Order: sequence, then C-alpha cells, then structure tokens
Amino acid sequence: MKQLRRQNKSNLIIGFAIEIILLIVCVFLSVAYGSKQIPFADIFGYFTGRDIDAFKAAVIDARIPRTVFGILAGAALGVSGALMQAITRNPIADPSILGVNTGASLMVVIGIAYLDISSGIKLIGLSFIGALLSALFVYGIASVGYGGASSIKLALAGAAVSTALGSLVNTIMLPDSNVMKAYRFWQVGSVGGASWEDVKLLTPFFAGGVLLALICSPGLNALLLGDEMAISLGVKVGHLRFVTALAGVLLCASVTALAGPIGFVGLMMPHIIRLIYGGDMRIIVPMSALGGAALLVLSDVIGRVLGSPGELEVGIITALLGAPVFIWIVYKTKARSI
Repeated sequence: MKQLRRQNKSNLIIGFAIEIILLIVCVFLSVAYGSKQIPFADIFGYFTGRDIDAFKAAVIDARIPRTVFGILAGAALGVSGALMQAITRNPIADPSILGVNTGASLMVVIGIAYLDISSGIKLIGLSFIGALLSALFVYGIASVGYGGASSIKLALAGAAVSTALGSLVNTIMLPDSNVMKAYRFWQVGSVGGASWEDVKLLTPFFAGGVLLALICSPGLNALLLGDEMAISLGVKVGHLRFVTALAGVLLCASVTALAGPIGFVGLMMPHIIRLIYGGDMRIIVPMSALGGAALLVLSDVIGRVLGSPGELEVGIITALLGAPVFIWIVYKTKARSI
C-alpha cells in the first residue's frame, strides 16, 4: 500500500512537471509567433538580458502581456469548468454550455449601450451579475421534472437560454452602430488586445476565485459521493455549493468581461485531467488551471499561425477544438445511462 501511494505521488509530481514544461513551451511559442516571427535565440537573449534588435525587443514587449493574460484567462476557465462539473455532478457543465457566457454578454452589452460603461472593473461587475443569474436560471429549468438536472437537460436548457439571451443581445446591439462596433469584436472571444492593465484587473479576481476553489476542493470530493454522504461527513452542502458556484462564476465572468466569451476550455481540461489523475478535486483544480492556461495560450498561437498575416480569435480555435470533445462526452454519457 505504501509503495502504491509512493508511486501515485511520484506520477503526480511527474505530471505536474510535464504540465509546467508544456506551459513554458506554449509561452515561448506565443512570444515567437505572430505577424512577425521572432527567433527563439532572440527570445532567450531578451529574457537573459542580452542586447537584441530594438524592433524585435518591441515586438516581444507587446506580446508578453498578451501571453500573461492568456495564462490567467485559460487557468481561470479551466478551474471554473472543474468547479461547475463538481457541484452539478455533470460532465458537460461548462460556462459556455450552461449559458453563463451569454448571460455575461447580455449584461456587458447593456452596460455599453445604456449605461455608457467602458471601464474594466465595472464591466466585470456587470458580467458577474449576468453570469450568476444565467447559471441559476439554466439550472432551475433543467431541475424541473423527472430525473433532475441531467446532462442532456442541462445542455438543452443551456442552449435554449443562450439562444434567448443572444436574441436580446442582438436586439440591443443592432440599432446602434457604435454599440455594435464595440461589441462585435468582443463577442468572438480574443486575448489579442490584452494589456498590462487587463492583467492587473484580472489578477485579483483570478487569485480570489482559485483560492476559494482550493479551499472548497476537499468538500467537493465528499460532495461527489452524494449529498447524503457529504452531510454525514460533516459537509455543509448548501454553503459549499454556494461558495463553489460563486468562485466558478467569478472566474468565468471576469475573463468574459475582459476577453469576451471563450468557450470549451472549461469543458475539455477537467475531463483530460480526470482521465489521467482520477477524480480527486484537490488534484483536478490545480492541474486544470495549468492545463487550461497551456490550452488557451496554444490556441492563441494556432489562431495567429492559421490567420497569418492577420489572426483568428482564440474563441474560434477553442470552439473548433472543443466541439468534438463535447460530442464525445455527450455520447459517452448517454451510452452509460442506457
């Protein structure tokens, strides 16, 4: 038994090291590729203090905040998806699937159109309110009737609510060309315009959400065994669900407000981590953060390479990567229920 535990711990350390290395590789790719390719030797020279060409240094300076923001945003979305899947005990609980992104989008466009809001912190507040209300509404609809909030019912409810809220967004946006111009690039989901100011705005929300997630992780392990078992183990189920949902929505909403609705990161990474390491939330949360960060940064690089000399927004790339994963998860869940 001790040897097995030692082996599992060793595998976990190796896996953690691999994810760190993958993230570092993705960071270097993000700094290197774009409309102007920077040789890796110059990137190493930049970070080691060696003198390099001024133009190349300026390009690296411009890409670093974008990369840092991508790391924070990807990690936040990965953790958010893991938390939502845990509290709903549903494999397709993800901000984009549950209509959370669309709810956040509606409040953002209301703020832009009617409240003349443009500052990041105010948009984050509106996004949080919209995301929370949307998540509660979708879960409430899916809970009605026989079987409770099953995977298929959550997907259908999320799709229906997203369509309805999306129609409201278009109704508000289309009559005003200025609002449409400000919104149409945001709604695709992009980290292209990220600056150090965006990083500063996102960091406290990211830190608070991840800290809450780590604190709640042991209780979530008990919750996965069922409400009755969790209560018998001393877990305050209602309080735990509320705090966990708060952390998940906070992480998702802050990213959505600053970068637009980026889907499928929170759906894919927790599943990949769960397949490799099992269902321990104390492992899934930090590993989903690292994996989500690497995935989003890599998706951003792929968008720049495929769209060169322009770029494809990262939200398009994550949707292309995530759609097959979503179909596979729904199929597997349906087959298991049969």
